[in-house]
Amino acid sequence: MENFDPTKQASLASLLSTYSSSSGGNELFLLRPIFLHGLSGSLHLVLLLIFFLSFLKKKFRVGDDASDGAKEGSSGKHRRCLCYNLTVLCSLGVSLFNLTFCLFSYFYWYMNGWSDDDEFWTLLDLVLRTCSWGGLSVFLHTQFANTAETKFPFPLRVWWGFYLGISFYCLVVDLVLYNNLQSYSQIPRLVSDAVSVVVGLFLCYVGFFRNTREKNTLLGEPLLGQESSLKLSRADATATPYSDAGVLGLLSFSWMGSLIALGNKKALDLEDVPQLYKDDSVVQAFTSLKQRIESDGGSASEVTAFKLAKALFFTAWKEILLTAFQALLYTGASYVGPYLIDAFVQCLSGQEEYRNQGYVLASVFLVGKIVECITQRLWFFKLQQIGMRWRAAVVAMIYNKGLTLSCQSKQGQTSGEIINIMTVDAQRFGDFSWYIHDTWLVFLQVGLALYILYRNLGLASIATLVATIMVMLLNFPLGRLQEGYQEKLMKSKDNRMKATSEILRNMRILKLQAWEMKFLSKIIELRKIETIWLKSYGYAAAFISFVFWGAPTFVSVVTFGTCFLLGIPLESGKILSALATFRVLQEPIYSLPDTVSIVVQMKVSLDRIVAFLRLDDLPDDVVKRIPREASETAIEVVNGSFSWDSSSPNPTLRDVNLKVYRGMKVAVCGTVGSGKSSLLSCILGEVPKISGTIELCGTKAYVSQSPWIQSGKIQDNILFGQEMDREKYDRVLEACALKKDMEMFSFGDQTGIGERGINLSGGQKQRIQIARALYQDADIYLFDDPFSAVDAHTGSHLFKEVLLGHLSFKTVVYVTHQVEFLPAADLILVLKDGRITQAGKYSDILNSGSDFMELVGAHKAALSVIDSKASKSENGSIISKETGNMGNSNGIEPKDGDKVLQNGKEDETGKPQGQLVQEEEREKGRVGFSVYWQYLTTAYGGALAPLAVLAHTMFQILQISSNYWMAWATPVSKDEEPPVPPMTLIAVYVVLAVASSLCILGRTTLLATIAYKTATLLFDKMHLSIFRAPMSFFDSTPSGRILNRASTDQSSVDQQIPYILGATVYSMIQLLGIIIVMSQVAWQVLIVFIPVIAISIWIQQYYIPAARELSRLVGVCKAPVIQHFAETISGTITIRSFDQQPRFKETSMKLTDAYSRPKFHTAGATEWLCFRLDFFSSITFAFSLFFLISFPGIDPSLAGLAVTYGLNLNMIQASVIWNMCNLENKIISVERILQYISVPSEPPLVIEESRPDPSWPARGEVEIDGLQVRYAPHLPLVLRGLTCTFEGGKKTGIVGRTGSGKSTLIQTLFRIVDPTAGRITIDGLDISSIGLHDLRSRLSIIPQDPTMFEGTVRSNLDPLEEYSDEQIWEALDKCQLGDEVRKKEKRLDSAVTENGENWSMGQRQLVCLGRVLLKKSKVLVLDEATASVDTATDNLIQQTLRQHFFDSTVITIAHRITSVLDSDMVLLLSHGSIEEYDTPARLLDNESSSFAQLVAEYSERSKEQY
Repeated sequence: MENFDPTKQASLASLLSTYSSSSGGNELFLLRPIFLHGLSGSLHLVLLLIFFLSFLKKKFRVGDDASDGAKEGSSGKHRRCLCYNLTVLCSLGVSLFNLTFCLFSYFYWYMNGWSDDDEFWTLLDLVLRTCSWGGLSVFLHTQFANTAETKFPFPLRVWWGFYLGISFYCLVVDLVLYNNLQSYSQIPRLVSDAVSVVVGLFLCYVGFFRNTREKNTLLGEPLLGQESSLKLSRADATATPYSDAGVLGLLSFSWMGSLIALGNKKALDLEDVPQLYKDDSVVQAFTSLKQRIESDGGSASEVTAFKLAKALFFTAWKEILLTAFQALLYTGASYVGPYLIDAFVQCLSGQEEYRNQGYVLASVFLVGKIVECITQRLWFFKLQQIGMRWRAAVVAMIYNKGLTLSCQSKQGQTSGEIINIMTVDAQRFGDFSWYIHDTWLVFLQVGLALYILYRNLGLASIATLVATIMVMLLNFPLGRLQEGYQEKLMKSKDNRMKATSEILRNMRILKLQAWEMKFLSKIIELRKIETIWLKSYGYAAAFISFVFWGAPTFVSVVTFGTCFLLGIPLESGKILSALATFRVLQEPIYSLPDTVSIVVQMKVSLDRIVAFLRLDDLPDDVVKRIPREASETAIEVVNGSFSWDSSSPNPTLRDVNLKVYRGMKVAVCGTVGSGKSSLLSCILGEVPKISGTIELCGTKAYVSQSPWIQSGKIQDNILFGQEMDREKYDRVLEACALKKDMEMFSFGDQTGIGERGINLSGGQKQRIQIARALYQDADIYLFDDPFSAVDAHTGSHLFKEVLLGHLSFKTVVYVTHQVEFLPAADLILVLKDGRITQAGKYSDILNSGSDFMELVGAHKAALSVIDSKASKSENGSIISKETGNMGNSNGIEPKDGDKVLQNGKEDETGKPQGQLVQEEEREKGRVGFSVYWQYLTTAYGGALAPLAVLAHTMFQILQISSNYWMAWATPVSKDEEPPVPPMTLIAVYVVLAVASSLCILGRTTLLATIAYKTATLLFDKMHLSIFRAPMSFFDSTPSGRILNRASTDQSSVDQQIPYILGATVYSMIQLLGIIIVMSQVAWQVLIVFIPVIAISIWIQQYYIPAARELSRLVGVCKAPVIQHFAETISGTITIRSFDQQPRFKETSMKLTDAYSRPKFHTAGATEWLCFRLDFFSSITFAFSLFFLISFPGIDPSLAGLAVTYGLNLNMIQASVIWNMCNLENKIISVERILQYISVPSEPPLVIEESRPDPSWPARGEVEIDGLQVRYAPHLPLVLRGLTCTFEGGKKTGIVGRTGSGKSTLIQTLFRIVDPTAGRITIDGLDISSIGLHDLRSRLSIIPQDPTMFEGTVRSNLDPLEEYSDEQIWEALDKCQLGDEVRKKEKRLDSAVTENGENWSMGQRQLVCLGRVLLKKSKVLVLDEATASVDTATDNLIQQTLRQHFFDSTVITIAHRITSVLDSDMVLLLSHGSIEEYDTPARLLDNESSSFAQLVAEYSERSKEQY
C-alpha cells in the first residue's frame, strides 16, 4: 500500500487521542475495533443468509425449472467466467486463512489472558468470515460450475464491492493506530486487513471488469476441481488440460480436477480420457529416440546397451535436469527440520536467542515443508512422464523390429518371448525413471546428514560415515545376487509365456485329443522353475529389507556408542536432531535396495531388448525391385539357391532359373515337402539367398497357405488399408463367392472376426484372403494352394472368376495340388527335393518326365473310381449348376462357420445376435472387499498375515520406545544432571534397537512367504480354470487378454501387490504411532488432527472412483497392444508382401497412445491427491508447532520428540493414502485373475462312478438319436433332430454345403458342444454320461488345420509319452515320414520350431496321421484331413487308413469326393438335417439324388480344361 498523507494521519491521531481521554462519541465509535468487527461480521452474516436462501430456492424449485436449467446449462456447454477457477481457489484460501488466524488469536489470548470484549467480537468476526468464504467456495463449485452465465451473479458482485470498501477502511484505521501506538498486537490485524484488501481488489476486478467467456483452456482448477468445460475426447478429442495449464494449475495439479470430478459422476471410459500432450505421444518420443540413435552413428540393428541408454537420456535431458534441480531443492528442504530441532528444543527450554524465536522457527519449518511438498510432487510427476515416453518409444522400436525380422531370426525368438520383451522389459523403463536421480542423491543426502551430525555430535559423525558406508557396501554383493535371480526369473518367465502362447493358439486340438491337462502340467512345471527363482528373489529382497530397515538403527547405535566412548555429552536437543537426521537418512537407505534392484532389472531388460534389436533383419537386397514400366518381365530368377537355414549343407531350393513375363499364369506343383511354398517365399524375398539374383517388376500380393486373418471386421480385412470403392468391393466379393456368406452373417461385412479368424470356416478365411489380395489391384499375385480349403464347386468358381477372370491380365504364380487347374497355366513348374525338375506347358511336359506323370497318374486313378461309379449321373452336373438345389452354393466348409455366426438368423425377439468378440469385460466401481479377502486368505488361510502385522506393530512400538528413552534419559543442556548413567542409556537403547531389527526380519520373511505362496496358488487356480474352460471361451476371448493376465497381472501379483499391501498396513501403523506420540505431548494437536484426517479421507474417497477406473482402463488398453503385436508377428510375411508396414506401425502407435492416455492421467491423478494430502499435513504440522510454542509446561525433550516424528507426518500421512490408492489400483490385477478363476468349466473330465470299460469302444458303433444342437440359448438350431447309425467297423463319409452342420456334428461327437436335445451313444453308452477325457481319449481325429508344437518329433507324435521309439518309427514309416526324419541329424529328437514352421503344411498333416496310427482308436474322424496334400499323397493316406483301420469306424468329412466314394455309407447334410443317408452305390444309382449331382459336378470340374 502507498503511504498516507501526513496531515490526514495527524488529524486521525488527534481523534484517537481525544478518544483515549474521553468517554467517546458517535464519530469516535467508528474507529473502535468493536464497530469495525461488528460491521465486517454483519456483512459476512448477510452473505451467509443469501447462501441459505439460495439453497432453499434450489431445494424447493419446481421440476420444470430444474429441467430448464439443465437444458440451459447443457446448451451453454458449461461456459465459465474467465477467472472462475482462481475465484473458487481464492475463496477457499481466504476461508482457510481466517480459520488459521482465528485459532491463532484464540490460543494467543488464552495464554496471555483476555483484556476486554474486543477479543470476543474479533473471534466472532473471524468465525463468520471463515464460514461465509467457505460457503462462497461451495456455492460457486456446486451452483455456478455448470451454468451458461458468463458473469458472476449481480448481488455477489455488489457484496464484493462492499467488502473491498470495508476492508480498505479497516486497513487505514489499523495503519494509523499502529503508527500512533507502536503496538506489536496490531501487526496480525494489519496483515489480515492487507490480505482482505488484495482479495477484494481481485474479486472486484473479476466481477466488474472481466466479462469475456472462458476460452477452451483450463488455466487452473479449484482444490477439488469440477466437471470440465471441455467435451472430453473421442478419437478427435482435444489434448489434455495439462497442455494449457497455468503455473498455479501445474503446481497444484488442478488440471486433473475436471477428470476426477467426472469420475465421481460416472464410471470413466476411454473416450472420457483426454488425448496426450503432443510431446508425450509415441510419435514424438520414437522420432526423437530414432534421431538420437542415428546421430550417434548407427541404426537400431547396430545399437548397443550403452548407446540406447545414452540416446534415451538425451531425448529427455531438459526434463532430467529440471527434475534434478527439483530433487536438489527437495533434499535441502527435507533437512531443514533436523537442522533446527536442537534450536527449537533450546528455545522451548527458555533459552530464546531473540523475541518470538519459536514462531520464527515454526514458520521456517512450515516453509521447508511446503517447498518439500511442491518440489517432490513436480519431481515425481515429471519422472513418470519421462518413463512413459521412454516406454512408448522402446515399444515402437520393438514393434518395428518385429516387422523387419528375418524368418531365421524369428525361429530363435518365438512370439511369446517377443511379447514378454514388449510387456515386461519395456515397462522397466517406466519403473526406472522413478529412480533415475536416486543414484547421486544418496551421496548428497548422506553428506547433508553428516554435516548436521558433525555440528551436533562432533567426531562421532565419523563413526556415522563408516557405518553408513558399510551399509551401502552391502549393496554390491546383494545387488549381484538379485541380478542373478532376476535374470533367471525373466528367462523362466519367457519360457512359460512362450509355451502359454503356443498352447492358447492350439487349444482346440488339445481338447479334441484330451491333451489339455498334460499341457497344463507342462505349464505348471515351467511355473515351478519360475517359482524357485521368484522365491529366491523374494527371500533375498526380504533379507535386503531387513538390512536396510535396520540400517538407521544400526547407524544410530554406532553413533551414540561412539559418543559414549569418546565422552561426548549427549543432550536431548542434539539427540533428537540426530534421530531426525537418521529418520531422513532412512529414505535414501530404505530406497537403496529398491534402487539397486531396479537398476539391476533395468540392466537385464536393456540387454535383452538390445539383443532383440540386434537380431538379423530381412536383407533388402534379396529381391531387386524394378518399376512396372521398365520391363516386360514380371519375375526373373537366375541361378538361385536359397536356404531357410544358412548353416545347413543342403539348400532348401537350388539351381532355380525362372522367367515369368507380364500377364503369365504359372502353376507350381510337386509332392509334399518338395519346396513349392519356399519358391513363393523366395520371390517375396523371405528366404535367405545363397547365390543368384531375383528381379521383380511391379507391386505384389500374396495369399498364404495358412490363412492369416486379423481380429476386426471382415470389411477391414478385405480393404486392408485401402479406401472403400463400393463398385470394386462388390466385384471382389462376387468373384470370391463371399456375397452369400455376408448375407448369412447378422452384421454382414461388419461382422467381428475372432482371433485368427476363429469364428470362420477354413474356406471362408481363405476366400477373405483372396478378396484382400484382389482388392489391392497388384501387378503380381502369388497364391499358395488357396483352393485346398474349399469344396469342388467353390474351387471351380474361384479359379474361373479370380484367376481366369479378375486376374486375366495380371501375372499369377499359383501353387496347387489340383491337377485339373494345371492345363490353364502358361507355364507349369514341377518341383522335387528343392529343384525344378520340369518346366513347360501341360501338353509339353506330360510325357517328358516321371515326376509330373506321377502326379497326373494319381489324379486319373482317382477319377477312374468316379467314372466307374458315376457313369449314370453325368447329366446331373448340369442340373446342379443351373438350379443350385443344394442350398448355399457359395460353398465353403465351415469349421463350422455355424459357430456363433451360424446362419446369421435373428432370435425370437428379433434382435440380431451379438458379435463374437466383445469389448473386454471390466469391473466398475469400488473393488469389492471380497477381492482383498480372497487375496489375503489364499495362502495358509490368511494365518500368516496377522503375524506380519504383529511383527511390524512390535517394531514400531520398540522404535518409539527407543527414541522416547533417548529423549527422556538425556538432559536438555550440559548444565543439567542426566537422569541415568551413560552406560545404562546406551545399553537399553541397543537392546531396544536389536529387538526392533529382529521384528523387521520376522516381518520381511513372513511377507516374502505370503507373497510367493499366494502368487503360486492364484496362478495354479487361474490356469486350471482357463484350461478347463469350454471352447466357446477361447473362441470369443482373444489370446492377448489371457496372455495379459498370465504376464502383466501375474507379475503384479508376484512382485508388487504383496509389498504394496504390506506398505499400506505398515504406513498405517506408523501414522498411528506418530499420532500417539504427538498427542501424548500436546493433546490439543487432535483438534486439528481429526478434521484433517477426515478431510484427507474425504479427498481420497473423492479421488478413488476416477483413479480406479483409470487403472482398469490401463489394464484393458494394454491387451490390444499385445494382441496387435502378436497378430503382426504371425502375419509378418503377408504384411511385408503387401508393403503395409507403415500402416501397421501407425496402428501400433495409436494403440500405444491409447494405453499411455489413462497411464498419464493416472500419474496426474496420483500427484493431484498427494499434493492435497501434503498440503493438509503441512497445516497439521504447523498447528502442532504453534501449540507446542503457545502452551507452557511441556517438557522440551518430549516436545522435540513430537517435532522429530512430526517432520515425517506429511510423508507418512501421504504414504498411507497413496498406498491405499495404489493398492486399490494394483489389486485390480487380482480382480482380473479372479475373473478368469471363475470362468465356467466344461463337464467333468472323469466321472468315477460312470467310467467306461477299458476295452470300450469294442465295435465303434455310433448311434445318433434326435440330435439337436445350438451354440447359445438365443441362437437358432444348427442340427435339427438328426437320427442315424454309423455301424461299427464301417467307413462313413459326410458331405454337404457350407453351414450344413458337418463340423458341428463332429464337435458334438467330441462334446466340444453339448446337445440341446437328443443323444449320441457309442456301443450303447451315452457319451454324455461319461467324463470328457474318457470319451475324447478313446476317439481319434485328424483335424483340418494340422498342428505341431515346439519341441521334438517325438514329443509331437507322443505328447503323453505312452509309446516306445519302435512304435513311433513304425508309425512314421506308415505315414511316409520315416525317411524324412532319418535324414535329420537328431532323428526323433530333431527340433520342431513354433507352430511347426520348419515343416511344410503337408508334412504337418502326415504327422497328424502318425498320431492316430499310434493311438489306433476304434473311432477315427477325418476333418478335411487331406486338404493340404497333393492327390498322390491323398491316395497314399487313404490307402494307409484302409490298411490299418480296416476294423475301425472311420468318419470322413472331405471336399474331395474321391475321399468318400469308397466309404460304406454316405451322409449328406443340408441346413442341419439329414437329406440323404445310404451307400454310395445306391445314391449314385438315383440320378436325382443330391449326392449323385455332387459327384457329377466334381467329375465335370476335374475333367474340364481351363
